[in-house]
Amino acid sequence: MVGQTQYAEMNALINERLATSRPLIVAHRGCFGGCVAPDTALAVFGAMASGADAVNIDVSSSADQTYYCFHDGYEQELLGVKENIQTLTSAQIDKLSYIWAGEPTRPYRVAKLLPMLKQFAGKALFILDRSWWRWPHLLQALDMLQMPGQLILKCPAWESAAFEQLQRFDVKYPVLPICENPTEAALIIDDPDVNTVGVELITTSSEHPWFTRMAIDDLHSHGVFCLANTLALTTGVPLFGNINDLLAITESPDVAYGPLLELGIDAIHTDWPWLVRSFRDPRKAPADR
Repeated sequence: MVGQTQYAEMNALINERLATSRPLIVAHRGCFGGCVAPDTALAVFGAMASGADAVNIDVSSSADQTYYCFHDGYEQELLGVKENIQTLTSAQIDKLSYIWAGEPTRPYRVAKLLPMLKQFAGKALFILDRSWWRWPHLLQALDMLQMPGQLILKCPAWESAAFEQLQRFDVKYPVLPICENPTEAALIIDDPDVNTVGVELITTSSEHPWFTRMAIDDLHSHGVFCLANTLALTTGVPLFGNINDLLAITESPDVAYGPLLELGIDAIHTDWPWLVRSFRDPRKAPADR
């Protein structure tokens, strides 16, 4: 079981997923392509249909504090505008549409965060990324959904001010700190006022403690799951050493994801959830199928 005992009820869905599907498959911004845009309800449906156990969603805010599902910095590519979405009002954002998705007579709008999440109440597990500098206002907005056990908050471990806000906030949302080394993880995982359920392990090098079973086992002993980020970024910056989704495409899913299972990794953040599923499911015990 992950998480501290006082948060067992909050973490029930996470532990249920880990008990039946390990490693967890976390779809990056859902599954998108063709007429489906990232960070939208259709992308979430696509991820679920592709075997994902959770969906990583990016959070942005309008200038007047309406929350959207969008990774700022991709406005020109996805929406055809130069302005950063966070400098626009909600009225301006609501007029935008994805330039390569949807249909000519039916514009494909940027999804508002709260209605999109509410659509999956009781159905999906989300990891909310790029939101920590908007706490606690965002947390108060999320409270209206009454689905805290479905929402894992991701935040770099070095953002101490953000974790101080979590310590003070009454609702103890599950938290996934991003950690570059064991020292950062140690600062967070045992804090009784933060509901840490897992750790996202980040490293640009394969010669790193995260590539040792000892480090992974130590994190497990503190009651957290370990997530490896296998995204192959267009920047070329590796997120988990030399292991990424491209290996699954160019060689095989076994080559890409096999070493992660050997390390004891519990969750894989990927752009190709069906490839991870094709690797994982034949290895599941009969009782888990």
